[in-house]
Amino acid sequence: MKIIWSPLAIDRTTEIAEYITQDNPSAATKWVKTLFDKVQLLKSSPKSGRIVPETQRDDIRELIYGNYRIIYRAEKNKISVLTVRHGKQILPLEEIQT
Repeated sequence: MKIIWSPLAIDRTTEIAEYITQDNPSAATKWVKTLFDKVQLLKSSPKSGRIVPETQRDDIRELIYGNYRIIYRAEKNKISVLTVRHGKQILPLEEIQT
């Protein structure tokens, strides 16, 4: 199974890592590595994340990682990471339009 990161997901991950780096550069590096490791686990269990409450669609799911939501679309042969957001933020649906 292939994993594809959207430009938005990469941008959000970079923004979050830069924010963490301000206080603790090594924590930021660890956060990014763990985030990518968690996403890699989806290759063997693509439906392991919960359905995103804002969508109620079976193919749009999320992993919770600390205070963040990794939002992805599970398809037959690929996982598309759509965005990464703080857990307290409501997901604007235009971010994941397919």
